[in-house]
Amino acid sequence: MGKIIVAGIGPGSSQDITPAVLEAVGEADVIVGYKYYFQFIMSYVKEGCECIDTGMKKERERALQAFELAEQGKTVVVISSGDAGIYGMTPLIYEMRRERGVDIAVESLPGISAFQKAASLLGAPIGHDMCIISLSDLMTPWEVIERRIKAAAAGDFVTAVYNPKSHGRYWQLYRLQEIFLQMRSADTPVGYVRQAGRPEQEVKMTTLAFFNPEDVDMFTVILIGNSQSYVFDGKMVTPRGYYREETTDGTKVGQNIMIESFRTISKELRSQDYSLGHKWALLHAIHTTADFDMENILYTDEGAVETLYNMICKGELKTIVSDVTMVTSGIRKGALQRLGVEAKCYLSDPCVAEMAESEGITRTQAGIRLAVEEHPDALFAFGNAPTALMELCELIRKGKAHPAGIIAAPVGFVHVRESKHMVKPFKSIPKIIVEGRKGGSNLAATLCNAIMTFDDAEQLKPGRDL
Repeated sequence: MGKIIVAGIGPGSSQDITPAVLEAVGEADVIVGYKYYFQFIMSYVKEGCECIDTGMKKERERALQAFELAEQGKTVVVISSGDAGIYGMTPLIYEMRRERGVDIAVESLPGISAFQKAASLLGAPIGHDMCIISLSDLMTPWEVIERRIKAAAAGDFVTAVYNPKSHGRYWQLYRLQEIFLQMRSADTPVGYVRQAGRPEQEVKMTTLAFFNPEDVDMFTVILIGNSQSYVFDGKMVTPRGYYREETTDGTKVGQNIMIESFRTISKELRSQDYSLGHKWALLHAIHTTADFDMENILYTDEGAVETLYNMICKGELKTIVSDVTMVTSGIRKGALQRLGVEAKCYLSDPCVAEMAESEGITRTQAGIRLAVEEHPDALFAFGNAPTALMELCELIRKGKAHPAGIIAAPVGFVHVRESKHMVKPFKSIPKIIVEGRKGGSNLAATLCNAIMTFDDAEQLKPGRDL
């Protein structure tokens, strides 16, 4: 009895063929393979070796010939591009061996796969967990392929895509892109290589949003990065995690966690049609509370976040006034310093207790009265006391306060809903309101932070000032 050696000859360059494969090719009595691949090994074939080449989609015929020749006592090498075990001839040879019930020795020699060659040309995109998906539905139903695509996207795997397109398959790659965009950031790096390792080789890099499926063909391998992948100095990199404390763009570990949290929240939102300002505030609110009911109860005036951010940038808004100190404690000090904004709470002012007692009002009401005297045009943020919010509404109606904006998030059971209703008639004042009974100092603070970091919203990159 002879034997069959299934050999992966790499992606297409003689430099990428392993010594073990070259040795096997040089000792073979017969070599069987797709005719296109013989050009890469002919210089290593010994004199007298029989070369049997076939066309595309003749895999079963090639395997059958290999067994018939091996049964004659010959050493047969079956060549396959890349690694013969990855969408190659090796599984078929083993299946046919079982089917025929013959005692033919089968040996598999690995080769460099096309996705590995493409990865080396792109930089280091497969540095962490990855998967490979073929879009060919010749032997796998599309329903199964789509389930695998969804699993890869949801699992944050770096994903290599084989057989992305053919003359008859034009829409599948568009569907894959659609699925990934539902679960990955639009700026996720995407690299693709055509004819890797061959003279016609083309290497390109883009993002998930700007990737054009029309730019690839059946000779192209695509690599989609994970949530940590980035492009640096023209190369695509997926970090393994050796630099956990700081990434290449200067973000710290805490910010990376926050970024990943925001991406997770964004994927799970019921709607993706929110304006950028509203979505940015909503993501902050959900991140702070882990409460997706915020999607139902967070109200923002049209353009409120954008307007207040622009006022800060122009120097027209320099003060944030809160009803309680817990709100000012939650407003990021780095953002305040960076933007030249002061956050104040008057609750501990010595005059507050005296005014509250003499006027028969709450201390938070008294604090707002004092604040309006000094900063009538501040951004007022309420996270605790509905009476304080009601006081501001009364001062607005009297013409004593002219707030740049209002964040209305008092929490509780008495006068809470009413205080929020009282704010809405002030159409000219940008407002962010947590409807109903819910609210809190943490919410008021995070909504202030959302306003001050609005320039990070488009990139979905929160936590700059952590």
